[in-house]
Amino acid sequence: MDTIFAEATPPGRGGVSVVRLSGPLARTTLESLAGPLPEPRRTTLRALRDGGDLIDRALVVWFEEGGSFTGEETAELHLHGAPVIANRLSHALLARGLRRAEAGEFSRRAFLNGRMDLAEAEGLADLLSAETEAQRRLAMRAAEGELGEKSDALRVKLIRAGALVEASIDFADEDVPEDVPAEVFALIEGVKNDIRQLLAAYPATERLRQGYEVAIIGPPNAGKSTLLNRIGQREIALVSDIAGTTRDTLELRTDLRGLPVTFLDTAGLRESRDPVEAMGIARARKRAAEADLRIYLSEDGRPVEVQDDEDISLRSKADLGNATGPAISALTGEGVAELLDLVYDRLRVRAADSGLVGHKRQAEALERVLRALEIDNSLAPEFLAESLRHASHALAMMVGRVGAEDYLDEIFSSFCIGK
Repeated sequence: MDTIFAEATPPGRGGVSVVRLSGPLARTTLESLAGPLPEPRRTTLRALRDGGDLIDRALVVWFEEGGSFTGEETAELHLHGAPVIANRLSHALLARGLRRAEAGEFSRRAFLNGRMDLAEAEGLADLLSAETEAQRRLAMRAAEGELGEKSDALRVKLIRAGALVEASIDFADEDVPEDVPAEVFALIEGVKNDIRQLLAAYPATERLRQGYEVAIIGPPNAGKSTLLNRIGQREIALVSDIAGTTRDTLELRTDLRGLPVTFLDTAGLRESRDPVEAMGIARARKRAAEADLRIYLSEDGRPVEVQDDEDISLRSKADLGNATGPAISALTGEGVAELLDLVYDRLRVRAADSGLVGHKRQAEALERVLRALEIDNSLAPEFLAESLRHASHALAMMVGRVGAEDYLDEIFSSFCIGK
């Protein structure tokens, strides 16, 4: 492979700029810039020189092959955080035959060199894009290899079942235990139950990874836009006494106690002859139907649409004091904190159902395993053995042991440069 390099810290001025090198020329390149190699994984202060030109005095870290993130010989140079220094070093590296890394290329090499499986790579991508504490925890479980470990445990059971079936074929006339078929089907049923549990948690896991949506809906002038502004603590939506001011859906992405939640301000629901407003109302109904939760606001506290059991109905404009029952005032903030508590409680229950499988690709691989294991006790041993091989292959594909090429570009292109 080429030897690659990239600035692993954000561009611009800062305290430190970290430049990574990885590949077969990393050793000679580092020696030409900083002199004799430091001890592996020991930080050393060195002068970086390009010929007679002193580039910078930097902290240098050396990683031997097999002991680095990528699995290749790797160096990290911790420079002073001025862009001109990183640019000068880049010119020196290009002159030595290195090339700039592409997005996600370090992580891709780590996968290709067996330092992580595909599920861990997806978890790392999720970790880099995590915005809330709940997303971080979910991503860390994947990045630490929990799904790969689960997959390996299931494959061990399938391999055991396959070995028993093969034994019943190869040694049919010899002393094979009579309970072999019973153990085979017990192992298969155990694998199927585990996979069903993983798939059952998939919708909740995917939703937590992508974030929840809460739609604020109701008639015109019910205070929906004012509530969105109150939650966001800034002016996001225009507020006016004129009915129909909001015509398109406005979004506010928030971190609600660790949960990723996007609040949607929608057009007021009513019959309208204005074609533009009617389009906004149609969009409002569609987004509200697709949302995870709906907050119905009206001056009388009655929902204007059919609602689910978990949806929230409230009377707005409590500051006017014109009715009784649950109410909020987005203008003064009365009841808004309690409303957010209620939203959090509703969504927290759903987040608690999340598991290890959070990507469609992973779920589809597990579904293929289940289809391969849809067998009955009357199936001939030869066909049973083939079904077990197909199931084991699908599990291996899920974590990238085989057949991962089709997914690599899609997964690693989402990474930043230098990762």
